[in-house]
Order: sequence, then C-alpha cells, then structure tokens
Amino acid sequence: MINKRQNPASTMYLSSGIGNPSVYHALVVIFLEFFAWGLLTTPMISVLDETFPKHTFLINGLIQGVKGILSFLSAPLVGALSDIWGRKPFLLLTVSFTCAPIPLMKFSPMWYFTMISISGIFAVTFSVVFAYVADITTEEDRSAAYGLVSATFAASLVTSPAIGAYLGHMYSEKLVVALATAIALLDVLFILVAVPESLPEKLRPSSWGSHISWEKADPFGALRKIGQDQLILMLCVTVFLSYLPEAGEYSCFFVYLKLIMGFSEEAVASFIAVVGVLSVFAQTVILAFLMKYLGSKHAIIVGLTCEMVQLAWYGFGSQPWMMWSAGAIAAMSSITYPAISAFASAHADADQQGVAQGIITGIRGLCNGLGPALYGFIFFLFHVDLNEMSSDAEKPLIHAKPTTTLQPLTNQTSFVHMEPMPNRTIDSVVPGPPFAFGAILVILALLVAIFIPENPHTNLNKRTYSHDKEALISSEEEA
Repeated sequence: MINKRQNPASTMYLSSGIGNPSVYHALVVIFLEFFAWGLLTTPMISVLDETFPKHTFLINGLIQGVKGILSFLSAPLVGALSDIWGRKPFLLLTVSFTCAPIPLMKFSPMWYFTMISISGIFAVTFSVVFAYVADITTEEDRSAAYGLVSATFAASLVTSPAIGAYLGHMYSEKLVVALATAIALLDVLFILVAVPESLPEKLRPSSWGSHISWEKADPFGALRKIGQDQLILMLCVTVFLSYLPEAGEYSCFFVYLKLIMGFSEEAVASFIAVVGVLSVFAQTVILAFLMKYLGSKHAIIVGLTCEMVQLAWYGFGSQPWMMWSAGAIAAMSSITYPAISAFASAHADADQQGVAQGIITGIRGLCNGLGPALYGFIFFLFHVDLNEMSSDAEKPLIHAKPTTTLQPLTNQTSFVHMEPMPNRTIDSVVPGPPFAFGAILVILALLVAIFIPENPHTNLNKRTYSHDKEALISSEEEA
C-alpha cells in the first residue's frame, strides 16, 4: 500500500520543469555537457604534459582506465536506481559530477586529474538520457530519437575543440576553462529549472519519503534479472567487441594522422569537422531510413560492417586520401550504438529501461578504459614510442627510410622513436597495426550480431527453457 503522505519540497522538485518531457530536453543536456568538455581538448593536453612531462601517455592511460572501470561498475546501478526514483535526480547527479573537475584544471591540476578518475562513478549521463528518451517515445520513434541524441553529441564536438583552441591562442587557457565552467553550470541549472521528470508516476514512489517494497527498491535484483537475459548479454558482447577498438582509436587517431600521415593541424581540425557533420547526417537521416525499412538488427549489422571497413582502411591505408575516405565510412559506423540502444530499449520492460541502458553504457565505459591501453600496447609491440619533445623537422613516418631511428612530428609537439629493425616490410604494408587488429574484433562482433533475433521482443531464455523441457520429456518417453 502506498503511503499518501507527501513531502511538498520533493514533490515540487520532481514535478518541476518547463512543459512536458520531450527529446529536446535530453538534447540540450547532452549538448551543453559535451560542448563544455570539447572546449577543453587543447588545454587538457597542455596541462597533462606540464603535470606529467615524463609519463604523459602512461598517466593519461591510467586516468582513463580508472574512470572507465568505475563507469563499468556504476552505470548499471545508477540506471537501476533511476528506474525507481526517476531520471531527473540522476541527470542532475551525473552531469554535476562529470563536470565537477572542470574548474580545477588551472587551479589544481593534480586534483583535476584525480577528480576525472573518480568522476567515472557518475560519468554515465548517456544511460540516464537514453532511459529518459525511452520513457517519452514510442518503440517506433525511439531509434530516431536515439540517433538524434547521438548526433547532438557529435555536433557538440564538431566545433568546440576548435573554439577552445582559438580562444586559448588569442586570449588564455584560463578563459577557456572559465567558459567551460560557465557552460557546465548552465547545464546543471537547466536540469534543475527546465527539465521535467519523465518516469511515469505509476513507476516511482509518490514521494521521496514513501514506503516502497525492497523488491522494487533493490537495484541488484534488477541487475540480476537483466543479467540473466541472454539477448541483453549478446548485445553487451557486441558492444564490447565493437567499441573496444573504437575507444582505442579515439585515444590516438588524431596523433596518428599527424604522425603517420603527415596531416597538418588545420587538416586534422577539418577532418574532425567533416566526419562530425557526416556523423550527424548518418545518425539522423540514414539511421531513420535503415530502421524503417530494414529494422534494428540489420541497422546494427550495417554499422558494424562500416566500422570493420573503416578500421581496415585506417590500418592498411598509406595515403591521406585513404584516411578521408575511411573517415566518411566512419561516420556511417556511428549508427551502431544508437541502433543497439534502441534494440535494448525495445526489449526491456518499462520499469527496466534505466538498468538496460546502464549495462550497455557500463560496457562502453570499460572499453574507454581498456581501449587506449590495448592500442598503446600494440603500438609498443611494433616499436612505436610517442614522446613529448621539441623538434623542427616535419616528415610523415610513412615515408621514412628503414634506417630512420627518429622521425619528428610537428613544430614543438612530438616525435616518434622507432627502434632499429632489420625488416620494416610490415610497417609499409600495415602502417596502423592497432586499427587492423580492431577490424578483426569488429568481425567477431558481426558474428555475434548475426545471431541476434530480428524481433527485439524475443525471449531467448524462454525459448531455451522450452527447448530443454521438450528434450527432457522426449528422453523420459524414450526411457
């Protein structure tokens, strides 16, 4: 029986907001958060190098690794709790903690990087946002809405790094940090004032002081239930195998363009902008088309196929035009995550949207921690060592002679140290070995995705149980 006594303050808080819950509320939350972080792309690189000059890449890998593991552990739990108490409080919590390190960047770099690591506990905004969208959309419209959310994320990162770099160059990095802090605060204020609660009232307690059963409040019960779902587990394996190489790619690809392909900083910025714009188009127009005419499963397979081709081209490509062509294919591969999220949302019950999205977000968080380490290890196996050091020469590594032991990158930024090797045939055939290995992982993801049923409402557990039961009855009859 529900306790009808209500806490006026909590009731007002839960019901506050501008208008009815809509996808646009979620889009603004995502855009502001990642635009703020995008502004800090260049300042964070310089602060990282100044704070850890001798172990820059090692420390960065450790920071991202700790953050990813914490996200992996916390995302399902945060999602499960949002299924009970509502989305708005956890939107506020995740955005606040994710953006909390920003003002510390220039005041206390050590605390800044410590807070980034710890913030992984709540750096799971995507899972709550996707659950928010699931609450207010029909199953038919959900994939298009998820594509719009992912496209907004891509759009926030198209211009923000360039704007941050420009402001830092023209004025100071402190101004960039202050601007990012202001945008993060605006995001928190927007959630407090403008975002209405999306979780239906029948699925949440009447107030924060209401009595609810432990069965409903126990997030671990929801985790156990969803963890025993074979279809969700198949989706998680697909996400892990496909996003692990993608996370590794994000950690080093822009350095790779300058280091191996000889891209200038302007060319890299143009590459980011073009791929970002194409990704927005792919996640809105093309994803909606594929979902309408082919369905979720085939949209996932199309995205994975594009990712496989893109990574193989990055790995074996030796000319700049190949990178541009692969970048266009990379934009198409960006439809995979919203397609998988839409499939999981259609499969999960209304009161388990948060935990389902949380598990998938947690897998992505784990990949964000492991991917950079995996790519760094493969580069190490092929004797490529990145070090921060000044240099004047500019020459792409792909054109280096076999006897070259030191090949500079760009003006006063980095150089790559190549260990002397008797045979550099492999380097000439596979300039980017981590990307080629990533293509193999995506092939494995494709093999898993092939066995995903086309209907998201299929219950593999029931089908397995029925099959086992029939087999048992048959064996008893034979006996």
